Amino acid sequence: MGPSVGRSAGCGPLEDDTAGRSAHLLSTFRGILGGMRADRLVALLLLLQTRGRVTAAQAAGELEVSVATARRDLEALSAAGVPVYPQAGRGGGWQLVGGARTDLTGLSAPEARALFLLLGPAASAGPDARGALRKLLRALPGTFRAEAAAAAEAVVVDPAGWGERERERPEVALLLDAVVARRVVEFDYAGRGGVTGRRRAEPWGLVDKDGTWYLVAGTAAGRRTFRLDRMGAPAVTGEVFERPADLDLPGVWDEVVGEMERSRSLVAATVLAPGRLVPVLRDRFGRHCAVAGDPDADGRVRLRVAAHTARSVAEQLAGFGGALEVLDAPAVRAELAALGAELVARHGSR
Repeated sequence: MGPSVGRSAGCGPLEDDTAGRSAHLLSTFRGILGGMRADRLVALLLLLQTRGRVTAAQAAGELEVSVATARRDLEALSAAGVPVYPQAGRGGGWQLVGGARTDLTGLSAPEARALFLLLGPAASAGPDARGALRKLLRALPGTFRAEAAAAAEAVVVDPAGWGERERERPEVALLLDAVVARRVVEFDYAGRGGVTGRRRAEPWGLVDKDGTWYLVAGTAAGRRTFRLDRMGAPAVTGEVFERPADLDLPGVWDEVVGEMERSRSLVAATVLAPGRLVPVLRDRFGRHCAVAGDPDADGRVRLRVAAHTARSVAEQLAGFGGALEVLDAPAVRAELAALGAELVARHGSR
C-alpha cells in the first residue's frame, strides 16, 4: 500500500489538519489518478466512508462499471496514499483504515439538501451529469438520501424564453473541456465591425449572462471577453497554458460588467408610474431603475430609468401607454411621440 498521505504520524483520521492534507491528497490524485473520472472518484470515496466496507463487486454495481474497473480504481486510491486496504475472506472487502474520513463528506442533512438543490437542475444537461448525480445520491448516508433526492427534483431551469426553443450550444462543452484541461483554443470571431478573423486564446472560464454565453480568456493583448454566438469553428489545440494563480473568475466578470457599463453612455428619464408597475419596470430596466421618492396621494411613484439611447428608453416605456408619464428628458418624450405617430400611421383608420 502507498504512503499514508493525509494521515498523521500515528493513526489519526484524515479529518485532522483537513485543509493542508486534502490539498496534498488532491495534488497526489492529479498525478496518479489522471485517467480516473472525477465523478467516479468522488462517489468511490463517499461509498467507502458511508458504507464502511465494500467489495469490488458492490462498488462496480454502485458506480455502473465493471468489477475489474472498480478493483483498479480501489487499487489506484491505495497507491495514491488514501488509507484504504483490502481484507480477504468471508465478509471481506475494501475499507478506510481506522474509520478515516475525507473532507468530501461529513455533510449535514441541510448541507446535502442545499448541494442537491443546485445539482438537480444541472443534471438536465446530459446523461453524464445525470449519471454522476445518481452515483452521488446512492453514496450519501441513507438517513438523508431521500431528502437530497427530493431536493434534486425540486427545481427545473428552463433557459428558453416564451415561444422559443432552447438554443443548442455544442461549443460550450468543447470550450469547457479546454478550460478544465488548460488547453489553448482557436476560433473564428466576428468583431463589432463585422470583420471575422481567426483568434487564439487561453480559456480561463465561461459565463452565462441572461442566456448569452461568454468566454473569458487570456490573449497576447491581455484579458479579453468573447461572445460565443459570434464564434465559429472553435478548436482545442494540444498546447497547454498556465492559468493565472490568483485568477478569481467571478471578480474578473464583475470587472468586465463594470467596464461595459462605464463605456456605454446612458440616457435617463424620470417616470411617474402607478405603484403596481414598479416591479415590472424594475424587471425591464434592471439596475437602471430606481425609485426617486415616496408614492403620491394617488399611489403613483417617481422612478429614474435609463438605457443607452432615448429611443431604447421610449421603446421600453411605450407598451404601458397612458399608464405612465415621462416628466423630463425631452429626447425621450419626443421618441415616444414619434412612436405613437408611427403606430397611428401604420394602424390608423384607412
